[in-house]
Amino acid sequence: MSVGIVMLVHTALNRAEQAARHWAAGGCPVVIHVDVNVPRKTYAAFTRALADVPGVRFCKRFRCEWGSWGIVAASQTASEMMLEDFPDVRHVYLASGSCLPLRPVEELIEYLADRPRSDFIESATTSDVPWTVGGLDHERFTLRFPFSWKRQRFLFDRYVDLQRRLGIKRKIPNGLVPHMGSQWWCLTRQTLSAILQGPDRKEYDAFFKQVWIPDESYYQTLARQYSTNIESRSLTLSKFDFQGKPHIFYDDHLQLLRRSDCFVARKIWPHANRLYDAFLTDPAGAMKRTEPNPGKIDRIFAKAVERRTRGRPGLYMQSRFPNEDWENGVTAGPYSVFQGFTEIFENFEPWLAKATGARVHGHIFSPARVEFAEGQNTINGALGDSALVRDYNPNAFLTNLIWNTRGERQCFQFGPNDNQDVNWRISKDPNAQVSVISGAWAVPLFRSNKNFMDIRKEAALLQKIESDHLNVLRSPYAKARIRIWSMAEFIEAPMEPLQGILDEIGHTQTRRLSEVPKMVDLTGFGQFLQNLKNQGMHPYLMGDFPVALGPEPTQTSPRKPYLVR
Repeated sequence: MSVGIVMLVHTALNRAEQAARHWAAGGCPVVIHVDVNVPRKTYAAFTRALADVPGVRFCKRFRCEWGSWGIVAASQTASEMMLEDFPDVRHVYLASGSCLPLRPVEELIEYLADRPRSDFIESATTSDVPWTVGGLDHERFTLRFPFSWKRQRFLFDRYVDLQRRLGIKRKIPNGLVPHMGSQWWCLTRQTLSAILQGPDRKEYDAFFKQVWIPDESYYQTLARQYSTNIESRSLTLSKFDFQGKPHIFYDDHLQLLRRSDCFVARKIWPHANRLYDAFLTDPAGAMKRTEPNPGKIDRIFAKAVERRTRGRPGLYMQSRFPNEDWENGVTAGPYSVFQGFTEIFENFEPWLAKATGARVHGHIFSPARVEFAEGQNTINGALGDSALVRDYNPNAFLTNLIWNTRGERQCFQFGPNDNQDVNWRISKDPNAQVSVISGAWAVPLFRSNKNFMDIRKEAALLQKIESDHLNVLRSPYAKARIRIWSMAEFIEAPMEPLQGILDEIGHTQTRRLSEVPKMVDLTGFGQFLQNLKNQGMHPYLMGDFPVALGPEPTQTSPRKPYLVR
């Protein structure tokens, strides 16, 4: 007994010839169907090339358009020729011209000889199939599809909508339960002949001619009517992406294909010379005799689909730019944003860098330039300090900064004078740690030598900008780790907030914080705020400052030594 191979060919005829010779050399008769869209001259050359192989036949040609009945008609005609011309065939294996045998043909023959009554075909009801793509599950059997989904998409969609609105439903033949599965099957002579010679074939064919993608349901449904032993799996390794398109295997998938232990794989790139050489001309390097197990590589394909659909956290590319809030992580890693700290503390940036080991930048969204750490002009990823380039897309600048410096904590300063276009991006980023001392922007104005009316005008503008920013940070959509103190609240006891910030960043020291950077002199700041109030500008973001005296810096006076007798 032998295994018959039915091949459906439409492209890469040179590879199809190579595969047909391989099957025939292994003792398998081959019946080939060539798509009628292949030019006659090309078809004639193909038949002449295989004329010297006695076990190869060519059947009547049909137009095999994706999703149409022609593919089923082609497999029916080729299978009928196989059963009639080769009576010793026990199993018929459906393959395509882009299929590649991964194991010696003798192993497939022996494997099927040990299972003479088993039909290998994926067959599951529509309710049990999670991988249908296109929104049509059971409807593909109850609606009519006279238009091509690829060539006549508009008419296809409009006709489906019309049938839904009118409530038109086709009747499924009595006793028939629609099933679906991979089109690549291996059926016994008994099951296949029962399907092709059954008394209800005309009725079934008429029904499935109006089904969408009938090659995925015709044999899968009828095999349930006649088979006595179905193994609902395919012996052909075929993987599909999230759009329902088949994965294509290239030369660098050689070891992956070997690990699958499958008998046949599709789709193989026609120019994958290494694959064809390895599997068709090197029987000594064939895989071990074992049960086909495509599940061994499913994890790799699942990861590839996830990488294609979701990408990597914080990485954006033109080929897969996500919709807003659909990204797989806004940024690539945690980072910290400080607002108001450099205004209150002297040398805050070098102190923070020393205390945490992080890279601490200045105001990277400053209108003048990007203030990178240590005054650098360019950092990782060729990010420059040009404000003009940065402001072309501030959100992308931030994500690029975090992506290009993966593995190193980034910290930067922010304030109402900076570009505010990144406010929402930061507030909705779970990787962001935002610490704000509200009202600290008034300290540089207090210490400036500007005219008071100019100070009042600028203070009103900055307070409006910071108020809007705080509203963003307090939004229910915010996902960042956010801490906000009023200026009066913070300078009253700065040690505890600073300790919490360092702990969250990942402070390397185990002991409690013993020193903080020097605080600027705020003597007279309360009166400065009162003067703003007297001029009609109400500075409410700073908190409650006494007018007469500014808050005293929090320094513990040394205790006098004394002697105990």
